[in-house]
Amino acid sequence: MALHAVSTIVTGSSEPVARPEAFFGLPGRIVEAIDPFTEAHRMAILSNTMVMFGNVIGRGPYFPVEYTKHHTNLSIGQTGKTSKGRKGTGNSTPKHMIGEVDPDWAKTCVKSGLSSGEGLIYNIRDARTINGNSDPGVTDKRLMLIEEEFAQALKVMTREGNILSPILRDAWDGKDLQPLTKSDPIRASNPHVSIIGHITETELRKHLKEVEMSNGMANRFIWLHIERSKIIPSPKGVPSEVLTPLIDELRTAVLFASTVGEMVRDSDAEDLWAAEYPTLSEGKPGLTGAITSRAEAQVLRLSMLYALMDCSTTIKPPHLRAALAFSDYSEQSVSLIFDDLLGDPNVDRVWDYLRTLGKLSRSMIHNILGRNASTAEIDRITGVLQTQRWAEWKQEKGLDVLYPIKRRP
Repeated sequence: MALHAVSTIVTGSSEPVARPEAFFGLPGRIVEAIDPFTEAHRMAILSNTMVMFGNVIGRGPYFPVEYTKHHTNLSIGQTGKTSKGRKGTGNSTPKHMIGEVDPDWAKTCVKSGLSSGEGLIYNIRDARTINGNSDPGVTDKRLMLIEEEFAQALKVMTREGNILSPILRDAWDGKDLQPLTKSDPIRASNPHVSIIGHITETELRKHLKEVEMSNGMANRFIWLHIERSKIIPSPKGVPSEVLTPLIDELRTAVLFASTVGEMVRDSDAEDLWAAEYPTLSEGKPGLTGAITSRAEAQVLRLSMLYALMDCSTTIKPPHLRAALAFSDYSEQSVSLIFDDLLGDPNVDRVWDYLRTLGKLSRSMIHNILGRNASTAEIDRITGVLQTQRWAEWKQEKGLDVLYPIKRRP
């Protein structure tokens, strides 16, 4: 039996806590095998494994919701307080394992460099004719994007004319992809696009607001707070005698999934879904609510993956409970990052300054807003902060001064 690597545990009191149910079945066994030999967070290992599995199996399995078919493509945003969270380390072994199962996928479908909607479409484009020349296109519509600098992708989404954000939305939905311009013949039918993005929480807070939280791109990602789990000065990787049996299990699950079409829930899972659905689909205020507003769809897709990795076409209660635990970790993560933002650009900007500086006068607020905000707009902003019980006015030397009530998380 292989010896576990010597390690020093790193803890954080404010970090989200993953419930044991999230580590059900084969995904959990993979995490348990990798965990002692890596600095990566357990949820990073789990999420990378599931996203890559969901991509490698392609577009065959689906779960119908009315006339919409949900497939197994997921988009995961892994965030941490700094760039030292070992987010990239978490996909090293899962990528190796699934690459052993499907070398062609690892060679041709795993890419990075997300910068434009047109570029994404090009990588899975249909056959076409351009100026009389034939382009055979790409027959394999699986695309696994691993973006270790996801902040760059968010930045380009703010540029005028960039269509990356709507293309990402359509890709998650499984719609055929094409630019709106009639002059561009590029098109990708039946896309199967999955994304793993790495970004610090500071970058995420800054750039995701600029992409407009309400446009529906952010809620198609499952956001996870990821930090370094332990310190291993010289990680050697998981011994082959530990990893090989799990690769064989993955191969069996991938082959099984290739035979699957429509998936269903059993009666017990339907009862559990009915009990949980009102909470999942309930709207929540602020940016936390905007970002988690597709929780029911994300849980559905996660439950499909847990079932398929269990070689089952039927979603059963353990699969659904695992998906709910995974989603719960994401909601904890989003609350940690965004609970003190509302999605109103001016309010959030003033709040960021207020909690940093400790107090603001009306003239300071006017300057923060570029010296073009009206008195009514300043009153509206400060009124929102007061209504949220995040701030209050106090008199200081005859002037109104705004002080924070809610402190930095």
